[in-house]
Amino acid sequence: MADFTREEKEAIVAKIQAWFEKELNQDIGQFDAEFLLDFFGEEVGKYFYNRGLNDAQAILEGRMDNITEAISELEKVVD
Repeated sequence: MADFTREEKEAIVAKIQAWFEKELNQDIGQFDAEFLLDFFGEEVGKYFYNRGLNDAQAILEGRMDNITEAISELEKVVD
C-alpha cells in the first residue's frame, strides 16, 4: 500500500468514520478505520491504481494523436 502522509491518513480515516456514521449509523474507532484503510489499500487499491493508470494512458494517447495530427498539418507538399 502507498505510504500516505500523516495528514492524508488522518483525512482518509476521518472520511471512513464519517461514512460509517452517516450510512450505517455506527461509530467506528480510529484503530478500526485504520485497519479498514489498510485492508482496502492492500486488497482493493490495486484495482483503483490500475484503472487510474489506464485512464492516464488513454488521455496521453489522445493528446499524442492531437500532436501527430498537428505535425501532419505542418508538412509541406513535395513536388
